[in-house]
Amino acid sequence: MDNNYNPYQDLIKILDKVAGMLGYEESDVSILKYPERELQVSVPVEMDDGTVKVFQGYRVQYNSLRGPYKGGLRYHPQVNMDEVKALSGWMAFKCAVVDVPYGGGKGGVTVDPNTLSHKELVRLTRRFTAMIAPIIGPEIDIPAPDVNTNAEIMGIIVDTYSMLKGHSSPGVVTGKPIELGGSLGRAEATGRGVMISTMEYFKKHGIDPKTQTVAVQGMGNVGSVAANLLNEKGCKIVACSDVSTGIACEAGLDMADLMKYLSVRGNLLKDYKRDGVRMISNEELLTFDCDVLVPAALENQINETNADKIKAKIIVEGANGPVSVKGDEILDKRGVIVIPDILANAGGVVCSYFEWVQNLQFMSWNLETVNQKLEEVMVKAFAGVVKKAEEHNTNMRNAAYMVAIERLVRAKKLRGIFP
Repeated sequence: MDNNYNPYQDLIKILDKVAGMLGYEESDVSILKYPERELQVSVPVEMDDGTVKVFQGYRVQYNSLRGPYKGGLRYHPQVNMDEVKALSGWMAFKCAVVDVPYGGGKGGVTVDPNTLSHKELVRLTRRFTAMIAPIIGPEIDIPAPDVNTNAEIMGIIVDTYSMLKGHSSPGVVTGKPIELGGSLGRAEATGRGVMISTMEYFKKHGIDPKTQTVAVQGMGNVGSVAANLLNEKGCKIVACSDVSTGIACEAGLDMADLMKYLSVRGNLLKDYKRDGVRMISNEELLTFDCDVLVPAALENQINETNADKIKAKIIVEGANGPVSVKGDEILDKRGVIVIPDILANAGGVVCSYFEWVQNLQFMSWNLETVNQKLEEVMVKAFAGVVKKAEEHNTNMRNAAYMVAIERLVRAKKLRGIFP
């Protein structure tokens, strides 16, 4: 990744451009350019050998105009304040696009969790939770899983926060284990949202899924679910990648076999040896000859260095910010369709909202109800973005930000500025 790349600056560039397209004055949108609160903490952890290491942790609360802050926690060696600020801003716009009553937040710890033992990971999570506890809560800020965090980590946060508060508080996070108040369908929701967005585009343009080839960058939770669901809809998955390597098969990967292989903890694609399957680099994956590309890894994967080499006709952003502003300009000029992250991967936060509602009401919905409600929200949001794009004769990213900014500016005007 480019060390000079600043995702927060990219966010501000998009905001300024779209606000101008909508005819807003600077005073209308200035509040949307700054996080409301930024917390950086130093997290001491006793390692298994008795030494103490200090990790940097972050929680950024971007905007609360439309509801409590909402956004994931990631454990990754590249986590820094600018990244977390950008991610929290994207969350604010994402929640507005799909019209759920949340603001935006994000957090993380600068750490490679693969270098920690399980006990060290638990201690890191508990101490980090304690240090951000004053600014999170079911009515304040609700974290969720993100890169390298999962339901187990969320369960540890629930327990730690509940112990600090003196009462059980399952609603402090979403994406937690079902047994602790998690929602059915939450783990698959982001990938399912990517599939729904892709299928809605196909429907609008009369494209038969069975004629479409798909490449997926990042076979973590989002990418693997999206790939499997798209395959179930008839798409042929011809390439995918994880942190170890990429694999390709023009005849189509056997998704049932691949999903079974990846379900085993620790299995990586570099060890996936099957007839007709060959290894490819990450760059080859991104520029693979396919109809649909789903970047579902980290931000800034498609930029000015490779955007002109992309062969896919449609990009569906499974990750947050996988295409830089400069890369986006190149793709737009080339006529490549981009279904933007704040729409395409919003299924996760939509289902997180469902989980939160269930917790607040002490209820549990069945899987059919969750998936049905998720599809209703995603289809409505997709239609709204398409309508806005047609009204303004612009691309889907600009249209999605138009929808979000209009809702946020309206909320600001209705609430006013305190005092």
